Amino acid sequence: MEMINLTINGRKVSAPAGSTILEAARLAHIEIPTLCYLKEINEIGACRICVVEVKGAKTLVTSCVYPINEGMEVWTNTPKVLESRKKTLQLILSDHDRKCLSCVRSGSCELQKLCHDYKVEDEKLYDGTRNTYELDESAAHMVRDNNKCILCRRCTSTCEKVQGIGVIGANERGFGTYIGSAFDMGLGETSCVSCGQCIAVCPTGAIYEKDYTSQIFEALADPEKYVIVQTAPAVRAALGEAFGLPIGTDVEGKLAAALRRLGFDKVFDTNFSADLTIMEEANEFIERVQNGGVLPMITSCSPGWVKYCEHYFPDMTENLSSCKSPQQMFGAIAKSYYAEKMGIDKEKMVVVSVMPCTAKKFEVGRPHEDANGVPDVDIAITTRELARMIERAGIRFTELAEEEFDAPLGLGTGAAVIFGATGGVMEAALRTAVETLTGEELKNLDFTDVRGMEGIKEASYEVAGMHVKVAVASGLGNARKLLNQVKNGEAEYHFIEIMGCPGGCINGGGQPQQPGSVRNFTDIRGKRAQVLYNIDKANPIRKSHENPAIQELYAAYLEKPGSHRAHELLHTAYVKRQVHEI
Repeated sequence: MEMINLTINGRKVSAPAGSTILEAARLAHIEIPTLCYLKEINEIGACRICVVEVKGAKTLVTSCVYPINEGMEVWTNTPKVLESRKKTLQLILSDHDRKCLSCVRSGSCELQKLCHDYKVEDEKLYDGTRNTYELDESAAHMVRDNNKCILCRRCTSTCEKVQGIGVIGANERGFGTYIGSAFDMGLGETSCVSCGQCIAVCPTGAIYEKDYTSQIFEALADPEKYVIVQTAPAVRAALGEAFGLPIGTDVEGKLAAALRRLGFDKVFDTNFSADLTIMEEANEFIERVQNGGVLPMITSCSPGWVKYCEHYFPDMTENLSSCKSPQQMFGAIAKSYYAEKMGIDKEKMVVVSVMPCTAKKFEVGRPHEDANGVPDVDIAITTRELARMIERAGIRFTELAEEEFDAPLGLGTGAAVIFGATGGVMEAALRTAVETLTGEELKNLDFTDVRGMEGIKEASYEVAGMHVKVAVASGLGNARKLLNQVKNGEAEYHFIEIMGCPGGCINGGGQPQQPGSVRNFTDIRGKRAQVLYNIDKANPIRKSHENPAIQELYAAYLEKPGSHRAHELLHTAYVKRQVHEI
């Protein structure tokens, strides 16, 4: 690899050829601030916060796009640079709603931090004409507030380049530029899939999930309500970040303890219904293979992916597994089997789910998600919302002793917990499907071919004399590539797993936000995923069909996977939707 030698702030640095000044500075342990930059996604030099001085250059240059060259001399913190950054921040604030105290991002806002670092007062130096916008609350999962938008375009580039959707973009020009949808449609009127990846990358409070925490507090205070909670696998791998713990910290025990202290009547684990999903999904896959069903069968756990399929590949909705997601299966079982077993009126039961996903807010209102005549799940909140509830309740999260989930809907296997990482559903399904088809116990439960953060992975296995080809895709841009290959006859598979978010649920749109400085240079997805694989490895039960609580559920209530009752409670249907793109 060719290396380039340069000097940054008087120190010699060597960086690979093709690096930018920003990347070279990182190698020298120098942090150059940014607002718009997302590595390989949004490298446009628009915000002008990352400017630096370069010897011989007539003006300050944007370090995020300026390539290094041999012998270059760079200064990142001269008075001229610092003054330029401060003035840029002042100009941004001149057209920014500065209601920081009530903003959901207060304390984690990248703009707010920079203003603090550069001593930008709440001054009216550049105040004049300001743009004002109505809130866009048309979507089920989020709110758009252009009054706090700084036009960094992180959201638009992520929506278009990463997810391959592009339902938001820059409208108008000059001072009148704003981020919106085509023809000024509300986001809920477009083919937005509710993935929330735009929220994850927004540096300010311009985009945020709809908050349902007040409704939960009200339900918890109602003596007539029996309020239970389930928490998804990926939540335990990221919640600690909201309380200052390092990325990649497992907080499963503290999570259960915090939920109990919030006042939930029972604290359960979505891992239970992830195992249930595998039982139904593996059975459905085997039936399709043996009886000439539609192949490839594609997983249906990710509601963002499901809605994407309905919009952009409606002719492939028949390929989707008819299984509900683990979130919805949990609610259906809680309001039938569990309610009957405990003598609880299902009308008085409130099922809350804590998810790493904003699309779950849309999913709870989908048709065919009310198996017992009432919604399977009543309220879905994100990991971030739970963190806010814990803070509001005064719970000192990091000091909590670890506790376990309640039985029986709190028991999950190692196969269930890896649902949170891309490839996890496929691996869990293979563990059960292979043993079911062969009638033999697997000696090695780790299907490592489908692990990892690559956007598309594929593998093939010999199972009971049959050559089974599988594929895994995460991020909807990768899903589009894979499905086009299938449609064009360029690739052939039996089983496909698709997750709407890059890396899977561990990188869901509802997870704790990390600033660009961390997102660009830290393997957040890998660290969170490792938490789940460690839990799987340590679990004495690593196959869904060996979960005793699942075995009891089938013996006492569902009879067998794919039974009539199982289909009534645990399976769903899909619709073909229109596409609205910019």
